[in-house]
Amino acid sequence: MSDTAKLVRPHPKFNPETRTSHILLEGVVGSVAYGLNTPTSDIDYSGIYVEPTEVLLGLHPPQRERATWKRKDPDTTFHELGKALGLMLSCNPTASEILWLPHYLRQNQFGEELISLRSNFLTRKRVRDAFFGYATSQFHRLVHRGRFQGSLETRREKHARHTMRLLWQGYELYTTGVLPIKVPDPQPFFDFGRSIVNDPEALAARTLITEYQIKFNAATSPLPDQPDEAPVEDFLQRVRRHYLGEIAW
Repeated sequence: MSDTAKLVRPHPKFNPETRTSHILLEGVVGSVAYGLNTPTSDIDYSGIYVEPTEVLLGLHPPQRERATWKRKDPDTTFHELGKALGLMLSCNPTASEILWLPHYLRQNQFGEELISLRSNFLTRKRVRDAFFGYATSQFHRLVHRGRFQGSLETRREKHARHTMRLLWQGYELYTTGVLPIKVPDPQPFFDFGRSIVNDPEALAARTLITEYQIKFNAATSPLPDQPDEAPVEDFLQRVRRHYLGEIAW
């Protein structure tokens, strides 16, 4: 591990990087996964790990909202299973995408089973709200950066590309029930990013968001009104029982 690595551990005696049996899934995410990387793009890694159950049952269990392990070199984020499932039930785009990757760097039997449950998390309203929410967040970054002299053009282009990518992914998931990861043709996304450079108010992005609102309103979705939580709950209980006898250090 690099001396400059910055770590946030959910438990002082637990490191998912060294406890490989606790890794359910790990894969490459971000621009590289989307096919929107440039020569200067970093490779981002994401994963799901499991805390030993005895830690969760102790006097001072890690708080779920803090159950994330991060490293900066390379850029790596692992969510503990309980937190990951909560984020996936909200259809959080960043947390959910790991279940739809074409391949994985690490994957155990529980990871495979979790992938098979990925459709159980989806609902019409949550998918629409989550992806629109993230796209709107990217849009606000575009406007904020555009109003200040000296804002990095490359960062604005990236935010613009990801605004377009989130809208496209969300609409595809909403209308097909399948989350595509890699864009079919990156060129329109790069063209869109460049169109924002001299547009401080990001009017093109505002127009694109409006266009997708109209598309969503007119679309028919195969997604249900509510998630199918029973299989997810059963999965989590079995995983917790499996790791009940694991030692935390």
